Amino acid sequence: MATPLSASAVLTALRAEGVRVVEVGNWRTHNRNSKGAWGPLNGSIVHHTVTKGTASTVAMVRDGYASLPGPLCHGMIAKDGTVHMVGWGRTNHAGGGDPTVLARVVAEDYGTRPPTPTKGNSNGTDGNRHFYGWECENLGDGKDPWPAAQYDAIVRVQAALCRAHGWTAKSVIGHLEWSSDKVDPRGFSMADLRADVAERLKHPASWSPGTTTPTPKPSKETPVATTDDRVKALHANLLAIGEIGTTAKGTTSGRVEHGAGYYLAHILNEVRQLRVDVANLKKEK
Repeated sequence: MATPLSASAVLTALRAEGVRVVEVGNWRTHNRNSKGAWGPLNGSIVHHTVTKGTASTVAMVRDGYASLPGPLCHGMIAKDGTVHMVGWGRTNHAGGGDPTVLARVVAEDYGTRPPTPTKGNSNGTDGNRHFYGWECENLGDGKDPWPAAQYDAIVRVQAALCRAHGWTAKSVIGHLEWSSDKVDPRGFSMADLRADVAERLKHPASWSPGTTTPTPKPSKETPVATTDDRVKALHANLLAIGEIGTTAKGTTSGRVEHGAGYYLAHILNEVRQLRVDVANLKKEK
């Protein structure tokens, strides 16, 4: 169970997942909250619209019709993959459904499919309270194609919600899996869709199929042994200065001063070379 995402939060989640979003009118406050509760949220339902034409479909799912006022979903996923946000809050999309299905979705403990629903709109549990709803532009005749861009957007939208709530793909169902009197969506398998959502959730939100998650490039470093040898040599030179630079009486001689100068010059050159090496390493990274 989860508290519904805010309108701002869902936009952030969708865009992070690579979804193209269009905000339609006052969608953030357009809802049916006056008719019942919205939440706790337990999953997301995918629908088809039985319509053709994006503009008319957006208008229909936003406004509804005489026997069923809008909004009829939260977002409409068009043929080109654009998601038109039309409402946020309780919407008329799920209707009544099987409480056994709801329990299995909450537990996320079913196999490839939830149990076949035995209850529907007239005698089922209120699904508008418990699910996000996404209408997808399609005639729903099993013949109207699902373009790759649209299907990819459906996967991304569902993954965005699952990622935001910490759900698995088993929190995503089709309307036909919720209600005994529904057949949508037609034209693809919900089991396959869940598998694609599950695969997407294995990767960062920015991932696209056909690409791999980039592996951090190892930094180029000077071998430790070489650096250690140089440091030890410098240390030995410093000790040598201490050993030859002072007589038994604590005074210095010209020869000793000359030797100290030699070793100091050598050390200075080594320090300069180390600086050059460090600068080159920075350029290589």
